[in-house]
Amino acid sequence: MRSVEEIITLMGGAEAVASRCGVGLEAVRKWRQSRAIPPKHWAAVLSATGLGFHEMPRGGSADAGSDPSAGEKPSAAAAQPTPPEKTMPEPVETVSGTRGGDVPPGATACVVLSDGSVFWGRGFGAAARQVGEICFNTGLTGYQETLTDPSYAGQIITFTFPHIGNVGANGEDVESTTPAARGLIVKADLTEPSNYRATRHLDDWLKSFGIPGIAGVDTRALTIRIRDLGAPNGVICHAPDGVFDLAALRAEAAGWPGLEGMDLAKDVSCRQSYNWEGGLWSWAEGYAAKTPKRHRVVAVDYGAKRNILRCLADAGCEVTVVPATATAEEILRHEPDGVFLSNGPGDPAATGEYAVPAIQGVLEAQKPVFGICLGHQLLALALGAKTYKLDRGHRGANQPVKDLATGRVEITSQNHGFAVDDKSLPEGVSITHVSLFDGSNEGIACEAKRAFSVQYHPEASPGPSDSHYLFHRFTAVMSKAKGEPA
Repeated sequence: MRSVEEIITLMGGAEAVASRCGVGLEAVRKWRQSRAIPPKHWAAVLSATGLGFHEMPRGGSADAGSDPSAGEKPSAAAAQPTPPEKTMPEPVETVSGTRGGDVPPGATACVVLSDGSVFWGRGFGAAARQVGEICFNTGLTGYQETLTDPSYAGQIITFTFPHIGNVGANGEDVESTTPAARGLIVKADLTEPSNYRATRHLDDWLKSFGIPGIAGVDTRALTIRIRDLGAPNGVICHAPDGVFDLAALRAEAAGWPGLEGMDLAKDVSCRQSYNWEGGLWSWAEGYAAKTPKRHRVVAVDYGAKRNILRCLADAGCEVTVVPATATAEEILRHEPDGVFLSNGPGDPAATGEYAVPAIQGVLEAQKPVFGICLGHQLLALALGAKTYKLDRGHRGANQPVKDLATGRVEITSQNHGFAVDDKSLPEGVSITHVSLFDGSNEGIACEAKRAFSVQYHPEASPGPSDSHYLFHRFTAVMSKAKGEPA
């Protein structure tokens, strides 16, 4: 447990504390006197210091400093619920997040945020340094699929689930040939593999791809920070010798431009066209394709997950994958019955510089179009709408989405930091799905253009099959366009 004086020092003094927490200096004086910080201000303190809940001073009155006469001002942190003390787990034996320059004993890795905050821990994976956007993922399973999802390009992932590594790694549970994530942050040390399909330890797998990791971080504190202040830029550094140049790391984190305005689809897309082979996985046959092919589909690869291609094949599609930069002419040369726009990383407005003209050409040819994630955003741009960057983004496998046509709620998997602006949708384009977390757009449709898209990942199966109907909706649109029975 840290003292009030230590926390005030970490935050840069009483005036910095008052400004960050939205209180007056008299309130800070009362915190010192009572040796406690009111729980309603913990979120702001945790965000500013990187400390954990278990380190917050609890001595004295919980209401110390809350008297309005003490000069307290309304604060965003005041709306946060008081963490119930009895549910707090015992802290892992590790080092804590700080803003200081001293390396704690035993620290072999750190995460340095663009505001200068430092989270210390134990390194694993590659001894390397990577810069990117720090995000969090709430999924309980599928860490290997997450790390290889091209949509995570440019990002360092914080896993809120503590037990990472327990199923090891294998050559099948991947969404791309090379992992896209730049690093990972976890609470507990990686566990040994305990799964019959594991072929190697996760630590060894990470080293083979040059990906650094850090364990021992209070991931709840970091997640709260991201939730309240947005996804920060940062550097993850694994140095087995425990030697860190914090000044250089802080400068690198502060100097990274961020994902807004960045086109990453070119980096993760295929370089040339190819035909996809393989269907959904089964215990007896692996990824063997089992469904007869009825429709020819061109999938534009902005960072396509393999399981999306498997779902298209399982729905009866013969799939040809083309690079993100393919023009409308190059797409239509394959004589598709429909065109699929894949998921991917980066800012849709940046990727749209070359993707939007191609999509508009496909729409003019009256080819049915289905988009997912980045493909959803690019379709919206092609139809005349706009996109914007979310403060926090949606990442995890527990995102509730409502289908406005049926009223049905789907539990979905998502990973995106940008969204379609509902107010910018032109006439003829309808909203089909909305997020029940924040009301943001999760789906659109344009019947006149035979086009529809969703923001989430129907192939990821968190429901587990709540959203698989979308692939069959796509085949039904293609059948109708060809004058065939659905």
